[in-house]
Parts: sequence; C-alpha cells; structure tokens
Amino acid sequence: MQNQISTIQLRDKVKQALDKLKQKPNESYEDVISKLIEEKEKKNIKSLLKDQCIEMYYLDKEIAKEWDNTLLDGLDKDEKW
Repeated sequence: MQNQISTIQLRDKVKQALDKLKQKPNESYEDVISKLIEEKEKKNIKSLLKDQCIEMYYLDKEIAKEWDNTLLDGLDKDEKW
C-alpha cells in the first residue's frame, strides 16, 4: 500500500490554531495533527482505565460488604470463651 498525500481545506481560523500548536516553525501540519490524534487516543485510554478502576472499586466494596459479618477463623462470633 502506498502512502498517498491528500490536500485538505482549512479555514484561516483553524490554520492559525494549528500554527499556534507547532512546537517548531518548520513543523508540518501533518505532525501537529498526528500529535493531536495521539493525545486524544491517550485521553480515551486514560478515561477507560479510570472508569474501569472506579467500577472495580465498587465491586470490591460490595465483596467486602458480603464478608463483613464473617470471621476468618470460622468461629461463631457469639461463642463465649
């Protein structure tokens, strides 16, 4: 598969915004857009991980609640010693 080069049209406002995002004067718009896409993908992954951690927290909390009234040694808690 060949890498094809496409031409896209941008409004001046968008082009100016991309110019501000350039880290070097000679940086290409493709590089700027690629970095924006990469950052967006990283944010999506971070968001998914955060959501999964929250879900696991609540699941662990429910499991802990189920074990709250049990003793690890198997003894009856009302048994007198």
